[in-house]
Amino acid sequence: MYKTIRTSRLYEQIVQQIEESIYKGALKPGDQLPAERELAQRFGVSRTAVREAVKALGEKGLVESFSGRGTFITDGTSQAIQKSIDLMARISQPEGLAHLAEVRAILEPEIAALAAGRIEEQHLVTMREAYEVMERASHDPDAYIEADLDFHLSLAEAASNPIILSLIDSIVGLLREQRMRIFKVEGGPQRGQFHHKEILDAVERRDSKAARKAMQDHLQQVREDSKASPTGKVR
Repeated sequence: MYKTIRTSRLYEQIVQQIEESIYKGALKPGDQLPAERELAQRFGVSRTAVREAVKALGEKGLVESFSGRGTFITDGTSQAIQKSIDLMARISQPEGLAHLAEVRAILEPEIAALAAGRIEEQHLVTMREAYEVMERASHDPDAYIEADLDFHLSLAEAASNPIILSLIDSIVGLLREQRMRIFKVEGGPQRGQFHHKEILDAVERRDSKAARKAMQDHLQQVREDSKASPTGKVR
């Protein structure tokens, strides 16, 4: 039914294919979309790209997601298009990335700490898989960045707080842009991997204090690499 995605702007291509399925009648109001992991496998993309596509479809009023039930096709009129946090931040460039750095510093260390105490094996499996993809993708920015996003998304899921997950979902576009800039900084991916390993090890030990510290160290590295990027200047 779907074609494997091979271009950049992955989520937009997913949106286009699902929209076509809706307009052609292959998907009808009330139909449930496959689970996130299944869609990712069908399209040949990361779960993060699927989540971003579902978010975009929701903003268009084409799907509606329900916690614990799944995502369903709507009649296209039940939802108003919501103002995007991504758009608001982009309008205020270059301050947008500085604001993003502040938000991450507030949220992600505590997300890591919560995740360490609540994480389930399925989340650890996804984090390990994402880490291994990043290890192999030092010269493939698209693969590295999607795996990086999946790594952090799994932490947010492991925190078992739907509000946290919604907040992370809302800034995925900005996170992708930030990671693309850091990837271009010499040694940036390697430094990121060092910290990803520290975070993963702490979470595997269920050590909340170590997970918080590892994430704080990672975000400090992100800030430093962001300053060194061609269009950096994060305060």
